[in-house]
Amino acid sequence: MSLRAARRAVALGFALFWCFTHYWLLRLRGTPTLEQRAYWLHQAAHHILASLQIRYTVEGAAPRSGIIVANHLSYLDIAILSAITPCFFVAKLEIRNWPYFGRAARAGGTIFIDRSSRASSAEVAAEIAQRLSMNVPILFFPEGTSTDGSAVLPFHRYLFEPAVQAGATVTPAAIRYVLGKGVEEKELCWFGDQTFLPHLWKALSITEFTAHVQFAETQVYPDRRAASEHTHATISALRADEVSV
Repeated sequence: MSLRAARRAVALGFALFWCFTHYWLLRLRGTPTLEQRAYWLHQAAHHILASLQIRYTVEGAAPRSGIIVANHLSYLDIAILSAITPCFFVAKLEIRNWPYFGRAARAGGTIFIDRSSRASSAEVAAEIAQRLSMNVPILFFPEGTSTDGSAVLPFHRYLFEPAVQAGATVTPAAIRYVLGKGVEEKELCWFGDQTFLPHLWKALSITEFTAHVQFAETQVYPDRRAASEHTHATISALRADEVSV
């Protein structure tokens, strides 16, 4: 057993307890709005990362509205990005039923999508369209799955459509993890057939790592194909340490 992982697991348990206590205190004051729920998740993520001593850096400005799209490496991306800025996530349906983390996602106003269902995609697109009027951005991972970081997978285009129709801004964000002592990034990535709890234990065992998030220029796109292709090229370039397009 890793003593480091055990200590962090205990810290995570206390942090989750603190977060849910604050959520129920928020509910005692009345039914929280979606914006309030997003800000609760923002504070919760910041508290959890601090308790686990997970560091992150940010380049560029996170938008206050519109859509954010990012590459996807791990469930840690959600905590990192939520700590940086309040936002509504679009997440796969399975996360809804995860113990603790699924409840936190529901409490934070996450929109859940069944990617195997066209009806679900249409419902999620309609929900995104409604929330674009709020002062909280909507964040999704257009690759549709987390990867080992070796390449940015092709983007699914459908969820760009609400932003195109509303003339809303789209902001690309690139996330990477830098581990110590020459350890490769993929050691922290959650991909393939890895199960959640063993991978979480592995992540808690890693001596140190820093998440780096880069926000590129916000733009409005004429169609979802242009939005998908340009944001994919931008994120790929940022991941490769090339000049931003």
